[in-house]
Amino acid sequence: MVTEAIKPEFLSLLEARGVSRRSFMKLCGSLAVAAGLGELAAPRVAKAVEQNWIGAKEGNLFPVVWIEGASCTGCTESFAQVEAPNPATVVLDLISLNYCETLSAAAGHSMEAARKQTMEAGKFILIYEGAILEGWEGNALRVAGEPGTTTLIETAGSENCAAVVALGSCAVNGGWMGANPNSSDALGIKKFLQKNSIETPVINVPGCPANPEWVEAILVDVLMLGGVPELDSNYTPVGMFDSFVHDNCERRGHFENGEFVYAFGTEEEAKNYCLYPMGCRGPQTKSNCSIIRWNNRRSWCVASGAPCIGCCTAQWDDPGHNWVEVNTPFRARFRDLRIGGLMIQPEAICGGVTALLAAALVVHGFGMKATGRTSGGADFEEIREWDAKHPNEALGQYDEEVLKGVKH
Repeated sequence: MVTEAIKPEFLSLLEARGVSRRSFMKLCGSLAVAAGLGELAAPRVAKAVEQNWIGAKEGNLFPVVWIEGASCTGCTESFAQVEAPNPATVVLDLISLNYCETLSAAAGHSMEAARKQTMEAGKFILIYEGAILEGWEGNALRVAGEPGTTTLIETAGSENCAAVVALGSCAVNGGWMGANPNSSDALGIKKFLQKNSIETPVINVPGCPANPEWVEAILVDVLMLGGVPELDSNYTPVGMFDSFVHDNCERRGHFENGEFVYAFGTEEEAKNYCLYPMGCRGPQTKSNCSIIRWNNRRSWCVASGAPCIGCCTAQWDDPGHNWVEVNTPFRARFRDLRIGGLMIQPEAICGGVTALLAAALVVHGFGMKATGRTSGGADFEEIREWDAKHPNEALGQYDEEVLKGVKH
């Protein structure tokens, strides 16, 4: 067993931080699952953590630069607010967070100096949170007196940048910052770097906010397992975003049985029936939220009684395909439709078509009146054509006078 091979030095370091061997292996299993490796890979992760952590204590911490773009800092809050003592702190000890506007005590010129020194010193990872704003030549967001776009190009474009982690849906494609009318020209990291011919690998981690376990799992991949994790066509880690929330939802059995909640405060809600009619976006949102959960795996959105709002929906190359526009209005099945630059809801389309048809009928009626076609009524045939030609086989019933008037 790998656990038996863990060096006493490392075990003593764990115990000094209030972390038992059992809780440490539980963390490794969680990270392995979050990284898409499966729980059987826990010993492999444990060994990698041990080796890299001991190396870090010898002064070889891997530098990380964490830049805030146009964001609410929700992803930083999600990542920073972990319970203590928590085994995740062991993973965090593997990095040197040299630059982070939200968490660093330093500010101003000293912060920018730390960023540039980190870039020049050697390999580092860039974690970017929030949308990139191209509006007004990048001046929609300024950092240390410079356009935010300039700071990003300088950092992500450095030859020492090993990878860029686009943390949160805003960083992936602009998020709610890119919602219509998107006056600041918000977009995501990958699209922005592509437009500026920067080929540094990008790992998209959507969510509003992103789950801290996803970040830890990516650190395991990049720092300990040898590189960027396997990514899909949206540049998101396959192990985290290869299945729908609905696939592993605890209420899926009710969905299959046709048992739904149609209003809050009802008996169906008390029985934890499926929330699909209440606007749940689980069947169309790819994420392992229902497996990883939140708050040390205590709960998640659907378990707390709220429908999934699809905050992991983010098409990297289309700011208009952000989770706010795609999934609103929440708690309803309808959504906005995008027709060119026009945003419209299905109800408005149906109402418009109905009004158009009604107007057409009114115009038709006035036309009939103007041409006199409504005066005196219309002429009708006294007898069907078939009956007139075959009086002995007539299908209708007519007065004798009508039949006598038929010419054979």
